Amino acid sequence: MKYPIGIQNFKELREGGFAYVDKTKYVYKLADEGKYYFLSRPRRFGKSLLLSTFEAYFQGRKDLFEGLAISELEKNWYAHPILHIDLNTANYREAGSLYAVLNDHISTWEEKYGTRESETTLALRFKGIVARAAQKEGHNVVILIDEYDKPILQTLNMPELQEDHRSQLKAFYSVLKTQDQYIRFALLTGVTKFGKVSVFSDLNNLTDISMDYRYISICGMTQNELLCNFKEGIKELSEAYGDTEEQTLKKLKERYDGYHFEENTIGIYNPFSVLNTLAKLRYKDYWFETGTPTFLVDLMKMHNYRLPDITKEYVSSDMINSVDSLSTNPIPIIYQSGYLTIKGYDERFKKYLLGFPNKEVEEGFLNFMLPLYTSAGSNSPFMVDEFVKDVEAGKPEQFMLRMKTLFADTSYQVVGNAELYFQNAMFLIFKIMGFYTQVERPTSDGRIDAVIQTPNYIYIVECKLDRSAEEALKQIDNYGYTQPFAMDKRQLYKIGVNFSSKTRGVEKWLISKRQH
Repeated sequence: MKYPIGIQNFKELREGGFAYVDKTKYVYKLADEGKYYFLSRPRRFGKSLLLSTFEAYFQGRKDLFEGLAISELEKNWYAHPILHIDLNTANYREAGSLYAVLNDHISTWEEKYGTRESETTLALRFKGIVARAAQKEGHNVVILIDEYDKPILQTLNMPELQEDHRSQLKAFYSVLKTQDQYIRFALLTGVTKFGKVSVFSDLNNLTDISMDYRYISICGMTQNELLCNFKEGIKELSEAYGDTEEQTLKKLKERYDGYHFEENTIGIYNPFSVLNTLAKLRYKDYWFETGTPTFLVDLMKMHNYRLPDITKEYVSSDMINSVDSLSTNPIPIIYQSGYLTIKGYDERFKKYLLGFPNKEVEEGFLNFMLPLYTSAGSNSPFMVDEFVKDVEAGKPEQFMLRMKTLFADTSYQVVGNAELYFQNAMFLIFKIMGFYTQVERPTSDGRIDAVIQTPNYIYIVECKLDRSAEEALKQIDNYGYTQPFAMDKRQLYKIGVNFSSKTRGVEKWLISKRQH
């Protein structure tokens, strides 16, 4: 089986005999029922291939769609002039960079459709091209814009340049409204939808299908599509690991499924990770490794975000649907970028519960964040296996020595509130350990404590900031933290830890062993 990894051109995919999950019923439905659309999905989710599919369809390439759903639906295959803009290919952190990209596209079209002396701005030139293309070809124009928001996203921390990009894009995209009579269809895709002072504020004719129930699986892969299209690959992956096919499907689901773009909808698999796993016969964090969330981390640091809240965020649809770059809340952009997804819905208050979609994203995100809060950089990585082996072997002293080392020589990458700093660091450490052993953080009021359980041992950890290890240990007894384990035969250790905001490290710890 040929897997279309990195292939975003529909013509190349079909002529090359690559596997294709048929999404053409959606192509037909959108083209048949409407005109202007916007779709937001995380990166590497198939947006570019979808646009290329629309391009082939509107070029009248009936031959490329043989055997697909649309071949039974479409009776009239017309060739329309296509204006396809891909904004994913440039670095927009320099002045004039966006102008250069748009000017290049327009100049290419002007060679074919001509120009007028009075068209002195990008928007006027684009407007003229749309009209002349429709008149010359005898059919209205199709406009496809890939990664419309890339210039905005790349300049989140460069407000002046971002404002320049936004005003250019706003004028450019306004042509979609002013030239309606010459346009047959338009689709803009991106990772985010910017609100308020947005490039979209004038485009009230755009239909946003990002959370539309009818198009939830327009990109990505459902469980049924995985089973129907990749039986051969699933069988090969099972054999490579000596697993049953049932075990293989469970692993694929845990690692790559779990995206929900509306409440009460089927889970969507990340197509990039699934295809790579099936092709290479190895489970790896393919999606996460192709783009680290540096800009998201910058946002979280800028807004002093409390990491333990990330898996229990309740937000309104207005909030997750729209990103205002001036906002102080990083959650919408984290959601739209694919690092969080919809996990539940509160019907009464009309709010969505967000969380990590799957194991790949959760592990990748937490491991990426940890070096920012500890000295676990490239020279001294957080060896989670050593921490886990310590607690499994009943060595709390060794565990605490590692903890002290982890916080030593912290490079102060994260500045600000010391309590928040330690809350975030301990959340990351215990959360990552939780992938390998049972770790609970029973209180929700911001205290930094945890219960670690292994087959033979229980550890109750209480942390203080600028107080004392003695006080932390005393709290474990005074608050009855050991009570749930009174009848448990496992060896129980109580660990009191004090952190110092001055040194940003572990100041002292005390360990008390329960006597049976």
